[in-house]
Amino acid sequence: MKQQAAALPLQGASDIWRSRVRSAGVQAAVLLAPFVLYGLFLLANGVNPWTLYVSMIRSTFGDLYGLGEVLLKATPIILTGLAAALPAKAGLVNVGGEGQLAIGALFSTWFAVFYLDQMSAWVGIPLMLLAGALGGAVWAGITAALKVSGRLNETITSLLLNYVAAYTVSFFVHGLLKDPESFNWPFSPEISPALRLPILDGTRLHIGFAVAIAFAAVVWFVLAKTRVGFRIRVLGSNRLAAERAGFNINRTYVAVLLAGGVLAGIAGMIEIAGIEGRLRPETGADYGYLGFLAAMMAWNHPVRLIATGFLLGMISVAGNTLEIGSGLPSSSVHILMGLVLFFILGSRRQKEG
Repeated sequence: MKQQAAALPLQGASDIWRSRVRSAGVQAAVLLAPFVLYGLFLLANGVNPWTLYVSMIRSTFGDLYGLGEVLLKATPIILTGLAAALPAKAGLVNVGGEGQLAIGALFSTWFAVFYLDQMSAWVGIPLMLLAGALGGAVWAGITAALKVSGRLNETITSLLLNYVAAYTVSFFVHGLLKDPESFNWPFSPEISPALRLPILDGTRLHIGFAVAIAFAAVVWFVLAKTRVGFRIRVLGSNRLAAERAGFNINRTYVAVLLAGGVLAGIAGMIEIAGIEGRLRPETGADYGYLGFLAAMMAWNHPVRLIATGFLLGMISVAGNTLEIGSGLPSSSVHILMGLVLFFILGSRRQKEG
């Protein structure tokens, strides 16, 4: 009996070790399988996948400039991903990061061109950031109002508002915000150099990436460590329990949607102040959808979202190498993104089952 009792802890430790090894093996397979399948797609199109993958890695991690480009792509993906992840914790599906980013870029450009042009960086950049946050919140507020007052599905309304936002930006860059020296090209005047974000020497990387990481940490802290976050998580997991506990459901819905809009709007401001320097019809295009994809891949966890945003940023930058090295359109890299998403979601489903 004593020998059997002594063997139990050893057997338990062995089972834990095997479980960890099995889990690590599954995670490795989940990460490698999309690249193997995409390699078969490349072979079917006459492209050597090994050579192309090596070129893609060199282009993204071969030097400081390539790494900076990956982080630049990851910045708006992380912020728009947070804009989707935070409402998701309350049981909402916000697909409107694309439009909220665009309106945030519009607001920040409007204020930068007409009101902040003569201000110093220490005053102008924070005010420009507030303008972008306001724009995103205003656009998300439409979805929130329709959800609470009209009982409309937030997934549909936020998605449709993306198209309205694109046309709204196009209206302004063809009209009130059009640069008179643009030779009839649709873009705004360039913002003041004092309003541009500081960059790292030898790259285009600006401090916006640190801002995105900081907001991811704030969202994690609010959700995990505060009473407000507890209420959000309870509502997302069981609305009936939240109602019986006396939670104000509609107020929480409005709060998380507005907060998501603020985050996406800040992403729009960062694109203007950090990269573009002026507003164009295509400013920030597709970042909202990539952010939503990153949030799904991270299962709406703010810290994991940093990793998935970085992964999608790397794949996006590698798309240029794909086009040059294989002759395939750079958009074909979206196939790889889709495969990564399917395998991550599939592995989680299997684990839950």
